[in-house]
Amino acid sequence: MKKIVFVLLLVIGQVSYGQITSQPISDFTFSNAENVLLLDVRTPQEYKDGHINGAINIDWFSKDFNEKVKNIDKNITIYVYCKKGGRSLKSQERLASLGFTKVINLEGGFDDWQNDQR
Repeated sequence: MKKIVFVLLLVIGQVSYGQITSQPISDFTFSNAENVLLLDVRTPQEYKDGHINGAINIDWFSKDFNEKVKNIDKNITIYVYCKKGGRSLKSQERLASLGFTKVINLEGGFDDWQNDQR
């Protein structure tokens, strides 16, 4: 019985969070599609020093992170990245808890993406 309850809770948790996944940033190709957002959660200075074309910057460390993301459509696909992957993973979890349904963490972050461009 305990196993059934555990599995049920696990399924409910996955359904409530929608599609929350990860993929290596090296496999990522961005298109400025209407229903896709590329979110850079690094600091404004990191973003200024270089970013993926088409990305918008909302600093994970910003006190008003939740406020800044609240106007984003919760049903679009959001690809999120940072420098290496730590902040983007935390941002992904936060976005899911705020009701975003399709959030993809780009593993390896900007550093890996930049290395792949060379």
